[in-house]
Amino acid sequence: MDKKSSLDYFAEQKLASIEQRGLRRVLDITSRGQAGAATRREKRLISFCCNDYLGLSQDPKVRKAAADAIMTFGTGAGASRLVTGNHPLYAALEKSLSDIKRSDSAVVFGSGYLANLGAIPVFAGPEDLCLCDVLAHASMHAGLRASGSKVEYFLHNDLENCRQKLLEKRASFKKCLILTEGVFSMDGDRAPLRGLCDLAEEFEAWLFVDDAHGLGVLGDGAGSVAAAGLQKRAHLQMGTLSKSVGSYGGFLSGSSPVIDLLVNRARSLIYETGLPPAAVAASIAALDIIRTDKDRVSRPLRLARDFAEGLGLPEAQSAIVPLILGSPEAALHASFELQKEGFLVAAIRPPTVPVGTARLRFTFCANHLDEDVSGLIEAIRRLDLVK
Repeated sequence: MDKKSSLDYFAEQKLASIEQRGLRRVLDITSRGQAGAATRREKRLISFCCNDYLGLSQDPKVRKAAADAIMTFGTGAGASRLVTGNHPLYAALEKSLSDIKRSDSAVVFGSGYLANLGAIPVFAGPEDLCLCDVLAHASMHAGLRASGSKVEYFLHNDLENCRQKLLEKRASFKKCLILTEGVFSMDGDRAPLRGLCDLAEEFEAWLFVDDAHGLGVLGDGAGSVAAAGLQKRAHLQMGTLSKSVGSYGGFLSGSSPVIDLLVNRARSLIYETGLPPAAVAASIAALDIIRTDKDRVSRPLRLARDFAEGLGLPEAQSAIVPLILGSPEAALHASFELQKEGFLVAAIRPPTVPVGTARLRFTFCANHLDEDVSGLIEAIRRLDLVK
């Protein structure tokens, strides 16, 4: 038997510590189908933890567009976009994204994480100040670290706390970036975008909005910035193609010079291989549905609000509804019990959420059936999960 290396011992000790705190994660094979259907460990379930808010990953038109692209362009891009990977479908996708965001231009990255990781350092460096909502996504934190800028975190959705930090710090730095999510991925609440726009203008800062969970669901599909009527005031909007759009990738939309600068300076764009043509074609087809099928676009928020009302929870602001249970053990137990009832709902634990706020995170999609939402409500009541 091979002797264990010091690296093996290190990994085992770390895993034991994670396990002891109820925070160990595993990769569970899950097959997905229509109307929220999922199969895990040979058990058929209805999933309420997927970000495919409009069900477009399963839509026949989107699937056909992806299949046709493979037959026309092959399976891979072959190189980075600045070499030979900028295949003909990219231009159509970026035009579609800039249209839906009502911006001058847009640029597509390999993922939303890569978009945040690469874009933030383009606009902020060691001489600059970044103010970020404390509950912003991990990818924004990664981009901030990569920028080397002075980073200050303001209390969640607290405009006065953000203003106070601007008063204290802004004058000492050359440039300033204010960063937030449009819809917060773990709480489902929306950022006070109008107030943040006002602060950005007052203190000569730029507003960067991660709208990964707003696109396709809010603002007639255009996202949280559009829902707030602020398309011309938010300087940078980031989004993903892997949630409501049902495909894969990320993007930034903004003015033409801003997007051109990203093409020239964003390392996670310059040094990554282009997306497979199938993913780009699927996104184009999905965005066309988002623009035209307003009933589908409005359904996730309606279902989320029906669910919240049925359990006496605060009104849903997005397709995401959290049920905070406190400890990791409580969240894992509740998730397990719901699986026995036929529902797949992920337990969200630290460090994804703050200590003491482990939760079930329910997401609602346009292809969920009304009776499945009703059944979920009844199961939660039977399990006495809402105190």
